Amino acid sequence: MVKRKKSYRKKRPIAVSIIAAAIIILFLVRLYQVVVPLIQQQVFINGISSPLFVDGSLTPLCMAIITSAVYLILSILGIIVLVGFLKVRRWSWVVLMAWTGISLTISLIDYFYRRPNYIVMVSNVIIAFALNQADIQRIFGIRSDDRETSL
Repeated sequence: MVKRKKSYRKKRPIAVSIIAAAIIILFLVRLYQVVVPLIQQQVFINGISSPLFVDGSLTPLCMAIITSAVYLILSILGIIVLVGFLKVRRWSWVVLMAWTGISLTISLIDYFYRRPNYIVMVSNVIIAFALNQADIQRIFGIRSDDRETSL
């Protein structure tokens, strides 16, 4: 296990704080997305009072519960990645970069075929740009130096 110098914690680039703020914004958006389908199906008022399956297909109530569960899992995973990111763990940089790429792809599909979520799109773009900064990559051990190769 490699111990990080405390000087990194004091001299973190502003991009680390920006990424953390963007992750928190995404967490709040995901929590909103957990609650809204359940409110629309009046689960908090009536509970689960209708069947989840009818004639072998999912009902709108079942879809709302599944959607909320997926967004809840994404919210929890986002917090875990945020903690790892603030502790400057290499795995968190890799997971966050992959997550951002997948989320941007889904956001673009939503933009062209459904109703886009601009807050998620902007947050993901900010995270992607910030993660690609040389200082951030050095802190997380992704990049070791700035040598450029000549063509």
